[in-house]
Amino acid sequence: MNMKKVRDSRSRKEIFAARVTLVPLLTCLFIATCPIAYASDPTVWSLVWSDEFNGPNGSAVDSSKWSFDIGGNGWGNNELETYTSRTINAYQDGGQLVIKAIKETFTGPDNITRNYTSARLLTKNKFSQAYGRFEARIKIPYGQGIWPAFWMLGDNISTAGWPNCGEIDIMENIGKEPSIVHGTFHGPGYSGGNGVSAAYALASGQKFADDFHTFTVEWEPNVVRFYVDGLLYKTRTPADLPTGTTWVFDHPFFIILNVAVGGGWPGNPDATTVFPQQMLVDYVRVYQRSSPSNVPVLFTDEGANRALALDSVTFKRDPFSVRNSLNFSSDRTTRLMLLSANLDLQPGDGPSIVTAQADDGKGHTFPLAVEWIGRLPSFDWITVVIAKLPDELIGAGQALISVTAHSQTSNQVSVSISP
Repeated sequence: MNMKKVRDSRSRKEIFAARVTLVPLLTCLFIATCPIAYASDPTVWSLVWSDEFNGPNGSAVDSSKWSFDIGGNGWGNNELETYTSRTINAYQDGGQLVIKAIKETFTGPDNITRNYTSARLLTKNKFSQAYGRFEARIKIPYGQGIWPAFWMLGDNISTAGWPNCGEIDIMENIGKEPSIVHGTFHGPGYSGGNGVSAAYALASGQKFADDFHTFTVEWEPNVVRFYVDGLLYKTRTPADLPTGTTWVFDHPFFIILNVAVGGGWPGNPDATTVFPQQMLVDYVRVYQRSSPSNVPVLFTDEGANRALALDSVTFKRDPFSVRNSLNFSSDRTTRLMLLSANLDLQPGDGPSIVTAQADDGKGHTFPLAVEWIGRLPSFDWITVVIAKLPDELIGAGQALISVTAHSQTSNQVSVSISP
């Protein structure tokens, strides 16, 4: 949304502060309930703030984390709703936040009467952060004139004003485009309809309202990366700004969730629009890392360099045999399942974008054929890489494995090779 434009998933619930261990993590490939992973490498994202919306059914949101914008002044966009703090418009239910847009005649404390109500939640003065990974798992509503959003504003808005404070729209959708979401940022000289924007579309006419999807930005000095379901669809840097304008994304921002009704961009509801409409938010999570980096990182045991890797068929840890009679492939050769962070997958990426190699510790390196890559369910910032062990490692005893993607090479991790 924009502020002239003032604009301002749960089956997976358990969060734990311990370091990641491999078996629970890879179990997530096959079951729905997964903990959040933390890697020992400092360049990997660590959770610093979240709301899992696990309050009692029908309860208000946590007031230590969220406040509300209230009123029906159109919010700079000619919106038609009055935002309220009532639990009828925003409440917790079944481990999710429900933001409900209702068709009703309502007069708010600003004495403005509107024909719709909804809610706009924000973390202003409660939580803000400069840089990090900001993520939410959301099932959006659907209908002409409905405008759900997950976005951020600079926390200096009270002094700098909008758009000088900066705005990062992590996800916006307008109901007449059910298969498309937009990621945009706004600043002085590139605001409102001139914001720097990109779109992501689901394939085969799928609608975002049909299921939950994860919407994310990774924001680091001089770069913002936009993701849907773990796929990187746009990277933005100061080079993308209009000539003569300023990058204003270098200070803390706060988070906003809302569902608008009507406005200049989505248009107004019509006879096809069904009410009430609701946006379901499974979670909101914010991560940070101490040393910004986009270099792939292979996971290891805490305090050791032993790879967090499994035989992709037997799901056993090392030592790995290059040949394994239990492997059901025609060549009976072992494939390793490796985990990597910071390995950005883009729509359409396949195994060819990743290479892997093994160092036998004797001055020899051998390529590993990469046969499959994909996101780890519930941890879509983690990429699974399945690679075939080469014959040259037979009898090697051990090997150091690394991967390369987008011209960036990971750390080396150790695996034991059995005779």
